[in-house]
Amino acid sequence: MKHSIRFRLVLTLIVSLTCTIFLCWILNKSLLAPYYEKFKVESLGKVYTEIDSIYKESSEDNSTSTEEISLAMESLGANKNMTMYVFQIEDDELGLNINFLYPALDVFQRSQVVKQILEYATLETDIRGHNLLTETGEYRIYKIFDKRINSHYLELFGALDEKTGVYIRSNYQSMLESVSISNQFLAYAGIAAVILGSAILFVVSRSFTKPILELSNIATQMSNLNFDIKYCADREDEIGTLGKSMNVLSEKLEYTISELKSANNELQKDIEHKIQIDEMRTEFLSNVSHELKTPIALIQGYAEGLKENINDDEESRNFYCDVIIDEANKMNKMVKKLLSLNQIESGKDPVTFERFDIVSLIQSVLNATEIMFQQQKITVTFAEREPIYVWADEYMIEEVITNYISNAVNHIDGERRIEVKLTKTNELVRVTVTNTGKPIPEEDIDKVWIKFFKVDKARTREYGGSGIGLSIVKAIMDSHNREYGVRNTDDGVAFWFELDRKNE
Repeated sequence: MKHSIRFRLVLTLIVSLTCTIFLCWILNKSLLAPYYEKFKVESLGKVYTEIDSIYKESSEDNSTSTEEISLAMESLGANKNMTMYVFQIEDDELGLNINFLYPALDVFQRSQVVKQILEYATLETDIRGHNLLTETGEYRIYKIFDKRINSHYLELFGALDEKTGVYIRSNYQSMLESVSISNQFLAYAGIAAVILGSAILFVVSRSFTKPILELSNIATQMSNLNFDIKYCADREDEIGTLGKSMNVLSEKLEYTISELKSANNELQKDIEHKIQIDEMRTEFLSNVSHELKTPIALIQGYAEGLKENINDDEESRNFYCDVIIDEANKMNKMVKKLLSLNQIESGKDPVTFERFDIVSLIQSVLNATEIMFQQQKITVTFAEREPIYVWADEYMIEEVITNYISNAVNHIDGERRIEVKLTKTNELVRVTVTNTGKPIPEEDIDKVWIKFFKVDKARTREYGGSGIGLSIVKAIMDSHNREYGVRNTDDGVAFWFELDRKNE
């Protein structure tokens, strides 16, 4: 990450801090000295006012001693860090004579101060390079450079009355040194502040960039359709709000994608179902055409034979007519079964659940086919006598039982025995129809439910089967959402189905 937010944040704050400190240094360097000078000028003026007040009060109050005045002056000078002189100038025949009222000076100090006072008194200031800063009717303030001691000063020269003057001196050089020290300190402090601030900013910035990187990782995971990762930090700031919003977004995206996948799955199923329907339609037409071709050909052939009087005897004509009627009946039964299958598969024949006795229903089907059992010498075993109630569509289940029984009769062999058996549990009843005969080849056992599929085509043609009966069973059981199946036994085949049982 060449220019990360953390890098830019730290760099921006460092530059801002550096610029701020540098600006403060420039302002300090350029404005501190003039400000201090102005402050000192104002202080000199205030000191003059206080000295004037002290001497006026002493003049009005004769009880004030010289010692008290000196003490007040000394305290004022110490507090203000100034050197003050109060004097009187007398003009005699010898010239100007200066008498100091405050403070007491030795000969050397006196000579130096007198010289300076006389320069101010005679206005000989130009020879010393004095710089006049301010002037009032009572005093003048100068900025000077004392070459003798190589130092700058601020000096006030003023009059308290006609004879009394005041001379105040304040060291200006110390202020310039203070400004220099201040600038130097500010430069060092600024460098230290930049270094320390940079370190602090680098550490503190992590508290901002870390959650941002975490949110970035969450966004990356979301782009990869991984919605398990969530933002867990408990923050009440903007980042916390963003994290909560991303969690909500993740949940909504997950839900939306789930809905899209479900819709896509349903669409795929619909497409596959449509393809399957088209394939089934094609297969159905092919199978129907094939199944109808033989009886139609027989009917056409025997009908032409009758028309052309191939056989004149009555017995032959009756045989021809019986064949035509038999084939027509087969076609009629096949069409009825196809119509019934179509009704069930299309949902046009809805399932009506009702409670009924399955034992009674099975017994009724067996009774209806009793004559056929006798004609084909089939032994039927059904041991149940007590009522067993189930929930299903009674008429559809009757058709399932009828198709199982018919299938068992048509494929019976060997001992020619059919057994109908009920197996009960608390929730279900399993009906099993078993017949003796040849087993179904294992490769064909799952195909028996397919429309028009025939394990033994020759035998199916013999009894007039269409291969639709078990397809009807499949459609009915699927509409009930119940299990069904077939298995080979030791001496035959067993077909079964299950129904919901009424708890008693």
